[in-house]
Amino acid sequence: MTDSDADGSDERPVVYELADECTETALETGEYYHATVNGVVEYGVFVDLSDALSGLLHESEIPEDESYDVGDELVVELVEIRENGDLSFSTVDFEEFETVEREFEYDVADVENFDERVGDDVHVEGEVVQVKQTGGPTIFHVRDETGTVPCTAFVEAGVRAYPDIEVDDLVHVDGEVERREGSLQVEAQNIEVLKDGQAEDLRARLEAATEARAEPPELDPLIDWPAMEELYPELREVARFLRRTVLEGRPIRMRHHADGDGMCASVPVQLALEKFIDATHEDPDATRHLLRRLPSKAPYYEMEDATRDLNFSLEDQARHGQKLPLLLMLDNGSTEEDTPAYRTLSHYDIPIVVVDHHHPDPEAVEPLVDAHVNPYTHGEDYRITTGMMCVELARLVAPELDDELDHVPAVAGLADRSKADAMSDYLELAREAGYDEEFLQQISEALDYEAFMLRYDAGRELINDVLNVGDVDETRHRELVEFLADRADQDVEEQLDAAMSHVESERVASGANLYKIDLENYAHRFTYPAPGKTTGEIHDRKVVETGEPVITIGYGPDFAVLRSDGVRLDIPKMVSDLNDEFPGAGVSGGGHLVVGSIRFVKGMREEVLDALVEKMADAEIDEELHSAPTR
Repeated sequence: MTDSDADGSDERPVVYELADECTETALETGEYYHATVNGVVEYGVFVDLSDALSGLLHESEIPEDESYDVGDELVVELVEIRENGDLSFSTVDFEEFETVEREFEYDVADVENFDERVGDDVHVEGEVVQVKQTGGPTIFHVRDETGTVPCTAFVEAGVRAYPDIEVDDLVHVDGEVERREGSLQVEAQNIEVLKDGQAEDLRARLEAATEARAEPPELDPLIDWPAMEELYPELREVARFLRRTVLEGRPIRMRHHADGDGMCASVPVQLALEKFIDATHEDPDATRHLLRRLPSKAPYYEMEDATRDLNFSLEDQARHGQKLPLLLMLDNGSTEEDTPAYRTLSHYDIPIVVVDHHHPDPEAVEPLVDAHVNPYTHGEDYRITTGMMCVELARLVAPELDDELDHVPAVAGLADRSKADAMSDYLELAREAGYDEEFLQQISEALDYEAFMLRYDAGRELINDVLNVGDVDETRHRELVEFLADRADQDVEEQLDAAMSHVESERVASGANLYKIDLENYAHRFTYPAPGKTTGEIHDRKVVETGEPVITIGYGPDFAVLRSDGVRLDIPKMVSDLNDEFPGAGVSGGGHLVVGSIRFVKGMREEVLDALVEKMADAEIDEELHSAPTR
């Protein structure tokens, strides 16, 4: 305990004046204290030493010539602290004494130890990361150096307690640790905003602890692949960013492309973040409130999606007292087309992190985002799939997932037809985990099928079952994948039976085979497979059939899906050139260099498609170039 020290040479007895907040920890038997009478009874008087400390001065300890009334002040000696907490005193009569103020001191409890402190009164110091008003108490989520705990304060049902305390305030909470419906919370008796030196000291402690806990573990990539090692420092930075975001109590909205690679990217990261949230937040509902995975059908971040994300985030902030979220873009988000949506979010405190393998426009995107990981910025290409990168990211966020994800990079590579030399290593890693290549291919087909059927729904439990991550029944996983892959194959065959006889072909000037299919009129609509998948399946059959360079265009009233093998295309540049040549066509789109999709206004379809064919006809033959699936 800390006292206002007296001069060590002073021989006068010391009488302590206790601060109002002082509790039993400030006492020691044999010491003298200033006291105030708060009650007179037949067998003595009760005295207060502080707001929290009272005890009995028994009549046997009171001189016969002394009497007291409520409010009288006196000096007492603490004789005993009984096992039940009762205090007993005796009177003293000093002609001279020195008064020393004893400040309120307390041991600040660590949130991570509250499981052992149920029923105890504790003191918590931390930052308010959420303030939620319920129909009963106000719930303040407070994070200290070790975790985050809900602290409930009650005035009356539905009335805001401590209305002056807001998110980001640094507070001291005095209360009792409770277990309510299986979760820990603190029933607050008092919450006070810290100021000046106390606040500065706490802020420094929180920052140091957050920085240390946000640091990802030291891990090596799953396989020895120099291309992935080149990206690893940036993935570590993203992992650090995400871990820090969780520790600071900021929600995360995860947007990902709704295809096989997008799911192989997002599902492991979702699982990793859930584990990290569970490890750092005492609220069992924290994961539900702090993390949302949202598939995107479009090949870029649409304004419609951005507007919905912003609206939901502002509503959560108003309704639940949350911070605005971090936006995590996976397998999407690297192109100029993403920037209008990013600019919309830039008016608010919403950090943006992108991990993607589509051909990027760094000059347009990077000024608007906080982190951007893309193999193209390191001289690589789409063969490093986003799923491969995000499995490493998930391991860096939650290393305990290590053994659960060994098969996922191979699924991602097969889903996006990666021709990387490292695919053989990923396939071997999956084989050691019990997955042969045929079954991995079935998983990728099942994911693609379910992505189509789920549309804008994340389908968390179902996709976990298909990909076999998390707590999944192994038998059900196998049976489900085989059923869905077979169903997908049947639907593809039915689609191609209708479409193949309507495919038009020609040999272009470069020597490549060009195939075109009118998907609006010669393919089933609004059913699986979608236009991109249909075009890809036709393209793959023509590649096998000819053994030569192939370009395939599947088109509708206002769109075209482009695939190529063995032809050096630059689809993003083609889109830019078409916009210059046809300013009234509204051309947009992109993707990989050799695979992508574009949109245009319906009335300009013929002009755009004719110009597109001319550009493809002039493209250089390069038989080492292979396509990946459309976006």
